[in-house]
Amino acid sequence: MSRYRLLAIALGIVMVMTTITACSNEDSSDTTTAGSDSGSAVVDEAAVALLPDEIKEAGVLEIGTELSYSPDEYKDPDGNPTGWGIELVTALSYRLGLEPNFHESQFDNIIPSVKGRTFDIGWASFTDTFSRQESVDFVDYFVAGSQWAAQAGSGVDPEDACGLTVAVGTGTWQETNEVPAISDACVADGKEPIHILKLDGHEVVTNAVVLGRADAFVADSPVTQYAVSLTEGKLELAGDIVDSAPFGIAVAKDAGTLKDALATAMQSMIDDGTYLEILTKWGVEEGAIEEVTINGAVY
Repeated sequence: MSRYRLLAIALGIVMVMTTITACSNEDSSDTTTAGSDSGSAVVDEAAVALLPDEIKEAGVLEIGTELSYSPDEYKDPDGNPTGWGIELVTALSYRLGLEPNFHESQFDNIIPSVKGRTFDIGWASFTDTFSRQESVDFVDYFVAGSQWAAQAGSGVDPEDACGLTVAVGTGTWQETNEVPAISDACVADGKEPIHILKLDGHEVVTNAVVLGRADAFVADSPVTQYAVSLTEGKLELAGDIVDSAPFGIAVAKDAGTLKDALATAMQSMIDDGTYLEILTKWGVEEGAIEEVTINGAVY
């Protein structure tokens, strides 16, 4: 699950492929700290009091993320972190009296790095699932589902996808659970399995469909909808949103009261309207929640 600079798609396939090459990054590289005015002047002292001493004394929240998942987490034209997720976690850091420091990483390396305490938190539109909870805890802050997209006019139906090639982000819920389950059902019915094309970086996933390497792709619903909107009619949504579940901040299980500090600060942002202001600005308010939960997985 990478974060993509999908704006390049609108400039044409050649420009898209150039952008993919130019924007490849080393795993776990430091990135410029993003700024945000939303809630930056407000510090929640109750949340600060719950921070582990080492983080409070450092004054910095070390954040592992993947910056190719627009509109959630991606890079602006200058290479700086941006997106509604980046803006939200930046405001969350300020609410805790901390400066956010973003570290770009491959999606499937973030949770192991949080577990190993290389990063304080993982923020990469992680779906909170029971299987991931075996490695880390989650502070849930948003609700999204999965949605498919295909070339315009192709008539792809997610409920009749046997034998198709479907692009997915490596390590995502769609790659590890959703599409394999659909493929297994195809085989059980005596039909061809789905050919799962695993790729790193959502811009690469999207371009696989634009270029005809795959019949369809599936990703988190805000990401799919945003990607389709930027392809100037090349792609269209296929099917409804399914498997709605919470997005969560990944926190090491041995990080003490960090998850409680994050939950308290996020709830403070919900209560004073900062949270909804950010989501509304980016057009993703449909996934807003009213109460923060910890480890609220539904599957």
